[in-house]
Order: sequence, then C-alpha cells, then structure tokens
Amino acid sequence: MRGPDNPSPGSSVGPMNSDQTVLLGPARVRELAAAAGVRPTKTLGQNFVIDPGTVRRIVRAAQVEPGERVVEVGPGLGSLTLGLLEADADVVAVEIDPVLARLLPTTVTQQVRGLTVAEPATTDPPGVRTVIDQNGRVRLTVITADALTLTELPGPAPTALVANLPYNVAVPVLLTFLERCSSLRRGLIMVQAEVADRLVAGPGSRIYGVPSVKTAWYASARRVATIGRTVFWPVPNVDSALVRLDRHDPPATTATRQQVFTVVDAAFAQRRKMLRAALATLVGSGTAASAVVQAAGLDPTVRGERVDVAGFARLAERLNGAGLAQ
Repeated sequence: MRGPDNPSPGSSVGPMNSDQTVLLGPARVRELAAAAGVRPTKTLGQNFVIDPGTVRRIVRAAQVEPGERVVEVGPGLGSLTLGLLEADADVVAVEIDPVLARLLPTTVTQQVRGLTVAEPATTDPPGVRTVIDQNGRVRLTVITADALTLTELPGPAPTALVANLPYNVAVPVLLTFLERCSSLRRGLIMVQAEVADRLVAGPGSRIYGVPSVKTAWYASARRVATIGRTVFWPVPNVDSALVRLDRHDPPATTATRQQVFTVVDAAFAQRRKMLRAALATLVGSGTAASAVVQAAGLDPTVRGERVDVAGFARLAERLNGAGLAQ
C-alpha cells in the first residue's frame, strides 16, 4: 500500500480497493484542515479520525456490501468516507459545515484513483455535489445540510447508516434517520461510550431511558467495540464505541409511533416516579393513570426504567382510550 500522504496519480476501472484508495493518516488530516482553514470545534462536535486501521475496523463491523448505498452523517475531512469507498460502497454524505462539504469531493478525488468531481447539472438540487467513476457511476454524493432538518436524500434510497456521529447531536441524528429513512436496514455508528451504553441498555438497567426505548422501537442495538481516544484529532476527553443496529418491525400496536414516544417521554421526565404518578398528567389523575397502567398489564408502582418498548406500546393504546391527545 502507498504512503498515506502521497496518493499516486492514475485511473482505474472497477471496484475500489486498498491499491486504489489512500486513507487519511495524521499528517494528511492536518494538512487538509490547514489548507482549508478548518479548526475542529466543540460546538459542532468535531473529532476527526486519523487512524486508517480504525476506519477499516468500522467498515468491517458495518458489513458494507459492494455496490451498497450508504448514508454517512458528519463526514468531516473524509476519513470514513474513503474507507466506505474502498469497500466499494456508494456514499451519500451529509455535512452541515459548508467548508468541509466543499472540501470533501476534492479530497476524495485526490485520494482515490479514477474518480472525478462531476459538473453540476442544472437539475441538481442546491448544495449537492457528486463524484463519479470512469463509467459514470455516482460513488459519492455530498449534501450540505443539517442532518436534523433534512427530509429527503437524492438518488436511490440508502440501506445502511455508517457514521462517526458528532458527539453533541448523536442521539437526535440517529433517531431522525431511523424515522425518516425507512429504507435503512442496518447501521454502524461511532458515538461516545456513555451514549453507546444508553442506546443498547435494556429494561432494569440504571442507564435505560428515552434513547434506549426509542432506539428499540426501530432496531435492535448492541455495542460491538470500544474505540480509544488516540485515534482522533483533537483527542477527546472520553472513549468512543461502535454500536451495531439491525432494523426490525415496531411492536404490534394500534398506537402511532408519536403516541408511544409521548408516553416514553412522560415516563422518564422524572425517572424515579412510579408510572401511575408519571403518567397522571396525561389522563388527569393518578387514579385514572393507575387504571390505565393495570389495563396494560403492568404494575402501577413500576417505574419506566423497567418497562420494555412493547409495554410502552400497550400503555399508549390504553392511554388513547383514556383521552391521551392524538
């Protein structure tokens, strides 16, 4: 494999591999950042991966398939993007920082042989740039947008989410994409280790809460690896972890997702409260809440931290009948 800071020129046809793709090492990451005038900020939760081995570890854990369309949120300088391209995925990258979004297509064409930045067509949406191979296959689509407000992705629907999510918005971004992108069948996200533990926690755990239940509505989640701090620039104050998500159907219920999530939010608003107290405001009194909780097959004295997502779905059904706002 060639050195990380000196990609060889040339062209290629066919799937990308380690001979055609040069991943970003520490020197190249800093060089790109300096050239673009980019300084990582805590406000945007930016910590760039500088270790190619970690990138390949993430891609392997994601089980990316050749030709698969993958959405990446917060690509930054492109470390993980290049790893996904090396695995022959087609990447849709959503980047809120316009400087980084402009830089990414150029970086990719410098690090991967045979790719070029496509000239924007008059029909292209604003803030979207694409990178193509010699056969015209779109390998990378860069969207300059806020992932929390983006409602539609151009092109074919992605089937996987693979991302080093910005620390400060990891949970909302994950839940937003699971809600709005029903084509996603699985995901592999890198988040703070503490956040990872909350996402995968089960009922009865002291860290089981709103993120745990809402994630479980969409998918099964498990922590698959711990990532040390030294693979990032700048070095964060906490370790990170990889969480694997596999989509499943939500619990069978007549309640809507929003109705179930309203109950979840109320149950954990004051997590030490018993359900009969936590849900009283939704039905008008503790007595009425107790009756609803019992009708859902639960003990009114139980706390939300011991109720699984199916239990919350039953509660939402019963609360609907008791007057919960639609």
